[in-house]
Amino acid sequence: MICIVNYGMGNLASIVNMYKHIGISDVIVSSDKNEISEASRIILPGVGAFDNGMSQLKSSGLIEVLNYKAFNQKVPFLGICLGMQLMTKGSEEGTLPGLGWFDAYTYKFKKTAGLKIPHMGWNYIKPLHDRSGFLHAGKKYRFYFVHSYHVKCENDHEVMFKTKYGSEFDSGIHNDNIYGVQFHPEKSLHFGMDILKRFSEI
Repeated sequence: MICIVNYGMGNLASIVNMYKHIGISDVIVSSDKNEISEASRIILPGVGAFDNGMSQLKSSGLIEVLNYKAFNQKVPFLGICLGMQLMTKGSEEGTLPGLGWFDAYTYKFKKTAGLKIPHMGWNYIKPLHDRSGFLHAGKKYRFYFVHSYHVKCENDHEVMFKTKYGSEFDSGIHNDNIYGVQFHPEKSLHFGMDILKRFSEI
């Protein structure tokens, strides 16, 4: 069972609908600790501000069960957009510490002439490795992005994808059973379907 975590910060229906389109029905949306504890795969989506996201996770009492599933049970775990950023140690957007699952930090895009912030729309990724098994070899992937902040990993081996917007930023991260993507696979047509389907097969 795939559980999409509902902590009040994501467009959850879009992910469910994408999985229905793929033909995968064993998907639930939940904020219930017991249901999350039964999941064999977990998705942490997110849209909005970093501190608000961490506050919502804290007030919902879900951090303990998420940590347990990610590190004790080692279930496949996917963070999307803000969900990926929450996996870092913190963000320039706020003051609260993140989950700290990656030795990484979240930074605001620097103002550059001709560069619109937020980074919004379709853009390509550059795979640095595919130990994740997310991508078909030799295929060019592009995804839909909406974000004003980006992640920088300290450990290069944890960077799965990079994307160029002014300069390059880390658009996909991976460590063991934990994955994060800055783009929205649920808004990225067949490119996103590939990611979500392969995540369901890990």
